[in-house]
Amino acid sequence: MADKTQYDVIIAGGGFVGTTLALALAALAPKGFRVALIDAEPPQKDKADARASALSAASKSLLSVLGIWPELAGDAQPITSIDITDSSLDAPLRPHFLGFDDDLRPGESGAYMIENANLAHVLSAALAREADIAIFAPDSVTGFSATPFDIEVQRAKGGAASAKLLVAADGKRSRLRETAHIKCVSWSYPQVGIVTTVKHEKPHGGKAVQHFLPGGPFAILPLKGNRSSIVWTEDKATGKAIMAADEATFLAELAKRFGTKLGDIALAGPRQSFPLDFQVARSFVAKRLALVGDAAHAVHPLAGQGLNIGFRDVAALTEIIVESARLGLDIGASGPLERYERWRRFDSAFSAAVMDGLNRLFSNDNAPLRALRDLGLGVVDRAPWLKRVLVREAAGVSGTIPRLLKGERL
Repeated sequence: MADKTQYDVIIAGGGFVGTTLALALAALAPKGFRVALIDAEPPQKDKADARASALSAASKSLLSVLGIWPELAGDAQPITSIDITDSSLDAPLRPHFLGFDDDLRPGESGAYMIENANLAHVLSAALAREADIAIFAPDSVTGFSATPFDIEVQRAKGGAASAKLLVAADGKRSRLRETAHIKCVSWSYPQVGIVTTVKHEKPHGGKAVQHFLPGGPFAILPLKGNRSSIVWTEDKATGKAIMAADEATFLAELAKRFGTKLGDIALAGPRQSFPLDFQVARSFVAKRLALVGDAAHAVHPLAGQGLNIGFRDVAALTEIIVESARLGLDIGASGPLERYERWRRFDSAFSAAVMDGLNRLFSNDNAPLRALRDLGLGVVDRAPWLKRVLVREAAGVSGTIPRLLKGERL
C-alpha cells in the first residue's frame, strides 16, 4: 500500500457528469479531501460536437452553487414556451395540440439551451483552475479490486492508486460496470438520432417545438440569435440515407420537417448521427463502486433529459459523500452506497421508462392511435394545473431532490 497514491474518491471518466462531480467534491468536501479524475481524452481537448443540451432549472442551480453558471449564462438561451404537434410527414398543416409556458415562476425559465461545445469549454477551464483535483489524462482504468478498507485501481499508463470510493462515469459502454459484473436492462431502438444547428430568417422568441412524426420526434430547440438546435429521430434506413445525402438534399429533408414559421433556413453547423439505446443498470453500486451518468442509465433523447438525470446523480452522490465525510464515516461503505442507490435508481429507471413509452406511443402512423393520443394532448392542454405539474417535473424541482438542485450549498 505504501507505493500507491491514496485518494478519497477516484472518478473514471471526464465527460460532463464526471467533471462536474469532481468539481463539486473539490468545492464542497471537507478540507484535505482528495479527488482524482482519470479520463481517456487529453484535458481541454476541443472536440467537434453538433449537439446542444437543455439544462433544467435544477441543473442550473447545481452549476450556480459551483460557480460555473455565471460563465455559461451569456450563451444560455432560456426556453420560454414549448409547442407540441402530432402529424404525418406529408400533412399540409401541423395542428397545435399542446403548449407550455415554460416559466417556473415569473422571470425564471424551466430550461436553458446550452451548446455542448460551450459547456465543455467552461467545465474544462474550471477543472484547470482547480488545484485540488489530480488529473490523469489521457489515461484509463484497466482494473480494480475492492478490499474491506479501500479500492485499488490500476491505470493504463502504469502506476496504481487507492481510494475509499471509485466512481464509474465512463459512459454507456462502461468498462468499469462490466468489470464489476453489473448487468443492464437494455435494448437498441430501430432509430438513429440526427443533430445539427440551423440559422433561420425570423426570431424564435425562445420557443421550443416538438413535432411527433411517424419516424420519430423532431425537435427544434432555440439557441442564442436566430439559430436553433435540431434533434431529429428517424428509422435507421431513412436516417442512413439522409446522413449520406449531399448538403442540399439534407437541408431539403430537414426543411420538410422544420416548417416555414421561422422563414428560410440554412445549416449553421455540422451534422452528426448517433445510435439510440435504452439502458438502465440493474444496480447503481457494487463494492466501493458507484455508477453515474450514462454508465448507470441511457435514455431516449426526445425530452432532452439525459444530462439532467446525470446531474441529479452528481447532486445526490455529492451530498451523500460530503455528509458522510463530515461525520468521519467511510464514504465507500455499504451504508452510503445503498443510500445513493435508493435515491437514484428508481428515479432514473422511471424517467427512462417514460421516455421509452412516449417514443413508442408517438413514433408510428397508426390513425386510431393518433386520434387517441391527440385527444389526450388536448385534455392536458386544457388543464393548467396539470401543465404546471409537468413543467416542474421537467425542470427537476419536484419530489425529494438533493439540496444542490435547490441551489443550496452543502
